[in-house]
Amino acid sequence: MTMHQAAIIRTPQAAVAVFGANGHTGRFVVTELMRRGLKPIAIGRTAGRLAEAGFPERGVECREAAIEDDAALDRALAEAAAVINCAGPFIETADAVVRAALRAGIHYLDITAEQPSVQATFDRHGAAAGKAGVAVIPAMGFYGGLADLLVAALMDEWQDADTVEIRVALDSWLPTKGTRVTGEKNRTQRLAVSGGELRPVQQPPAEKAAVLPAPFGRQTFVELPFSEVPLIARHVRIRELHTFLSTTALRDVRDPSTPPPQAIDETGRSAQRFAVEVIITQGDLRRRLLAQGQDIYAVTAPIICEGVQRILSGDIRDTGAKPPAAIFDAGSFLQALGSNLLVETSET
Repeated sequence: MTMHQAAIIRTPQAAVAVFGANGHTGRFVVTELMRRGLKPIAIGRTAGRLAEAGFPERGVECREAAIEDDAALDRALAEAAAVINCAGPFIETADAVVRAALRAGIHYLDITAEQPSVQATFDRHGAAAGKAGVAVIPAMGFYGGLADLLVAALMDEWQDADTVEIRVALDSWLPTKGTRVTGEKNRTQRLAVSGGELRPVQQPPAEKAAVLPAPFGRQTFVELPFSEVPLIARHVRIRELHTFLSTTALRDVRDPSTPPPQAIDETGRSAQRFAVEVIITQGDLRRRLLAQGQDIYAVTAPIICEGVQRILSGDIRDTGAKPPAAIFDAGSFLQALGSNLLVETSET
């Protein structure tokens, strides 16, 4: 451990603020923090919404704050060691919450899938986060951070790659209200890496087919990158980086009649299954990784809470506004997710 890391260690009982705690993913995050022995502070726009989420009955401290009210945000983050932002669209919320975190001198993480939000967080707050010695990590969820960690773990000793291809398969996508609102507002042109530079995805987007283990089988994919692209491109030298989403998932999320997630167990998880396949090439060498799990919203909670716990214990490589894989050791991080994520790798 470096002296810089030692300066930011918190006790295991540190308080972690959760902005947007009453949302679908926010509730999973609050529960996961409690399971890990951390003290969540649930922050929402109104006390009524926080009460509806059942936080007072569970002994979770609740605080009100609106994104437009800097003073209220400052009060809401008082005594917290870190803040997790679960309130999208993040292009509208991230800047205010990051600024509040920096005023408080605490760490910031969010779960954005939005490329513009990730880029804005890095561009606007990189210098201030580095100066403050805190971690500012956008997109620390299923979309964004997970792929960033998977790519870093698969790269291992490789310093660069010719191509990275990420395929995300969902057997269904029952979107939350927040997902729908974000999709309606996020109309910016999506970016991939082509020729070593961030460029708009070609139109019409490329399609391809692949066979994955059950329950997926043969899948058709369409190029549709999320927040993983600006994360990975920031710290890995790649000539081509492209992300594909299964057309089954895309059809569901674009259908206005598709219902929201339905819980099937006491944890609140839905029956949705996911698979993320990563294929990396370097010359004639090819590496492949397949990660599988259940419920993209629910799995975001252990991912981001593992990040918070590592930051607060000082188990990090660096601070500042950086991608997850630049802050954490990707291999041990993924291993720590345990039963939440089944990961298999191969090399040819």
